Amino acid sequence: MADLAFEPQQQSGAAPILVASNRGPVSFSSEDDGTLTLRRGGGGLVSGLSAIDDPTAVWVCAALGDADRQAARQAPDGRLDRAGHDVGGQAVRMLDIEPGTFARAYNGIANSTLWFVHHLLYDTPVSPVFDDRFRREWESYVAYNTAFAEALAAEAAPGAAVLVQDYHLSLAPELLRALRPDLRIGHFSHTPWAPPEYYRLLPDDVAAAVLTGILGADRAGFLTERWALAFADCCAAVLGAEVDRAALTVTHAGRTTRLGVHGLGADADFLRERAHRPDVDARLAALRESVGDRRTIVRVDRTELSKNIVRGLLAYRHLLRTRPEWRDRVVHIAFAYPSRHDLPEYREYTAAVQRIAQEIDDEFSTPDWQPLILHVNDDFPRSLAAYRLADVALVNPIRDGMNLVAKEVPVVSDAGCALVLSREAGAHAELGEDAVTVNPYDVVETAEALHRALTMPDGERADRCKRLAAAATALPPQQWFLDQLNALG
Repeated sequence: MADLAFEPQQQSGAAPILVASNRGPVSFSSEDDGTLTLRRGGGGLVSGLSAIDDPTAVWVCAALGDADRQAARQAPDGRLDRAGHDVGGQAVRMLDIEPGTFARAYNGIANSTLWFVHHLLYDTPVSPVFDDRFRREWESYVAYNTAFAEALAAEAAPGAAVLVQDYHLSLAPELLRALRPDLRIGHFSHTPWAPPEYYRLLPDDVAAAVLTGILGADRAGFLTERWALAFADCCAAVLGAEVDRAALTVTHAGRTTRLGVHGLGADADFLRERAHRPDVDARLAALRESVGDRRTIVRVDRTELSKNIVRGLLAYRHLLRTRPEWRDRVVHIAFAYPSRHDLPEYREYTAAVQRIAQEIDDEFSTPDWQPLILHVNDDFPRSLAAYRLADVALVNPIRDGMNLVAKEVPVVSDAGCALVLSREAGAHAELGEDAVTVNPYDVVETAEALHRALTMPDGERADRCKRLAAAATALPPQQWFLDQLNALG
């Protein structure tokens, strides 16, 4: 990004703390009469920001659809809180980025390139292909990050702390530092980080730009030490940076960036309260009626390529084929919610999940037993009901920055569950000792792990589940956020 020259801006806003992320804490839908309806989001970031008791803190996010763009255009400088919207007492600036620029940055680079690299998803004989189209997408990614940097620079008070979130905004720290060198800047990666030999699939200039973009921060945070060290290794291999693996620092171009590890945990208080509301109780009763007195294997995922749902289904089929004693004695509850269906790979993957699920039902179902309950529409109360019912939780991603489902199910499970967990999930660093570990590519091993989990003695399963829940909630979202803020000084 050396060709992008900025003059440091002297003007500054009033916000002492800022958060930047692609998706914000609110979204909008448009009614038939043209009025806008606001909906508050959830997740770790929204919960974490509530830890800041400062009404002048600002969250900068992108408009994700037409209704969001309408709301952003109608608000002064995109400030939703100044346009009469009830955003929960927060200050939110929503950026109306040109739709084509946003789509190329979000789908072309963030989700179809950086996500694929960090999750090792490419079918390398045929992809990636970095052609002229990719270069146009990269230009849009630079423009998208520039829009965030300029908005943050305008909103930040002198010396403010800015926490930039995730792979969508890899370039923003360096761009923001050029505009406002007085700021304390942090970046947090919610994904894994690819090892150097895979990361270097990227064009050399792009690979360098992403790294130097993040190194523009004073501190770069990761979910596990494994991902932090992989980032450091890429900095050494691609940039020739000086890396201190023990101190977790990267020095490049005269600046030192500290690396931090913050393993985002589950919000136990919220989950346990929400999981016992009437709507969850009703869905739990319906699931129990479908399952009967059989054991349950539960998975809840988006139909995201890295979640490895297809191999999970193949493992369940192998279990039923090779251990016929489980026929009519177990039900696999699989909730696979659609994800990124604007990308053809994701539409095809969802279709593959549905096809294999149908094959399992065709092969094994009887008039009295449905071996697999599959839903592909999102229903959070139903997911919580499945968590409560789970005897076994199956979490087998190819690669995952953390995977909060692995942490949430042990917290909510009524009787205690066994956890079958991929060694490639970030959560494995904290939960592996009490989980049944699997190689996510090995269907036979995963089937055997399911059998082991199903036959685990009740006392052992309950004890393991208690330890899993304790580890899963060690760093709840609010403390996770505050730890990063405090680390910036």
